[in-house]
Amino acid sequence: MEVGLAACSNGHNKEWTPQVDELVQVLNDMGVQTALAEHIVATKDEFSGTDEERASDLMSFYKDDSIDAIYDISGGDLANGVLKYLDFDIIANSNKTFWGYSDLTTVINAIYTMTGKSSVLYQVKNMVYSEAEFQQERFRNYLAGTTEELFNLQYKFLQGTQMKGVVVGGNIRCFTKLAGTKYWPDLKGKILLLEAYGGGSGQIATLFNQLEQIGVFEQLAGVLLGTFTSYEKENLEYSVYDLLKMHISDTLPVAMTKEIGHGHDSKAIVIGKEMEFIAK
Repeated sequence: MEVGLAACSNGHNKEWTPQVDELVQVLNDMGVQTALAEHIVATKDEFSGTDEERASDLMSFYKDDSIDAIYDISGGDLANGVLKYLDFDIIANSNKTFWGYSDLTTVINAIYTMTGKSSVLYQVKNMVYSEAEFQQERFRNYLAGTTEELFNLQYKFLQGTQMKGVVVGGNIRCFTKLAGTKYWPDLKGKILLLEAYGGGSGQIATLFNQLEQIGVFEQLAGVLLGTFTSYEKENLEYSVYDLLKMHISDTLPVAMTKEIGHGHDSKAIVIGKEMEFIAK
């Protein structure tokens, strides 16, 4: 198996290079060969290359028959810049799965909207972060054909008892960048996953306001809340669910999981796949 390591969002700081080297070694030890995109390390401000160059890196992996999957190892703000340069016909006809998280929410949902193909919301660099040993074991088992440890989620319902639909969304700030564009998914009957790294009550509340004002919550089959990293570290009176309740009906199912988000212990979830959640 060979994978491409891409970076469609912000370029890596030069001091992060050892992390990439370590990830390559970890994957190689699992029997996964790696090909690195040309533009990974930042060279000008936060850019590792122009939007077109980073998109070209990604498309080169889609065109390369030796590449079996694509893992994006970046995050930040710049990923939506590559969208206009992507060849979605090539992506649609490819058997490769794209993996990424955070700002790659834009690419993942655009791929689903434009091609119907699913992607995986997950940061493979979790395998070299603080929960490295745990994450490596999960990933090794996934490669061996056992998906439960990486993908099966523990969750609980906050409102309602079940929901079923195709999962879309991801990072709330990055997902809302797609609003009003051709890359915005059809949300009718969908389960919307929302998580965040940064943001206090004001920042999260304003994003919920935007989603309500463009009619999102009226269309959904349910909402799945992941972790809101910075928010949960602050001593705030409102919970994220408290804020969400200001914008939804009392009949819309809402579940939460501590296993999807920016935590180094986070699991993976497939965006663009139908899932069913039932209260236990």
